[in-house]
Amino acid sequence: MRELSLFLPDAAATDALGAALAARLAPGDTLLLDGTLGAGKSSLARAVIRSRLAAEGRAEDIPSPTFTLVQVYDTEAAALWHCDLYRLGHADELIELGLDEALEEAICLIEWPERLGSLRPARALTISLADEGEGRRARLTATGPGWDPLFGALEA
Repeated sequence: MRELSLFLPDAAATDALGAALAARLAPGDTLLLDGTLGAGKSSLARAVIRSRLAAEGRAEDIPSPTFTLVQVYDTEAAALWHCDLYRLGHADELIELGLDEALEEAICLIEWPERLGSLRPARALTISLADEGEGRRARLTATGPGWDPLFGALEA
């Protein structure tokens, strides 16, 4: 397990973290975005998505998946799934949506990951966000192999 703590003083710092993550995510990578309501989970997810799309010369509206549970963006490298599980009725709904397959093939950004139940991947990067003073604190915890290059880039 590897950990890193970053202070994000403003929205620009959150966007910069999102861009750094987006540049290094590959098919099968999962970001578990944890934090209370208003902690910045959606802001970070949107920053990752915007950056990924911008790298392909694209810009799209990025709505919250709060009511749809999932928004999928097709990118050159892989489908990018943005999931908001806040209103999830039961973890079985995720199998119906195809999240079990997406966790293996797509890049997944998952808000409210505690609702994944048995679908929680063994290999993931958990980003816990919390208000801290005038900004927020992002605590990154990697489980499983393959996260060292990302951590090296973020620490540089």
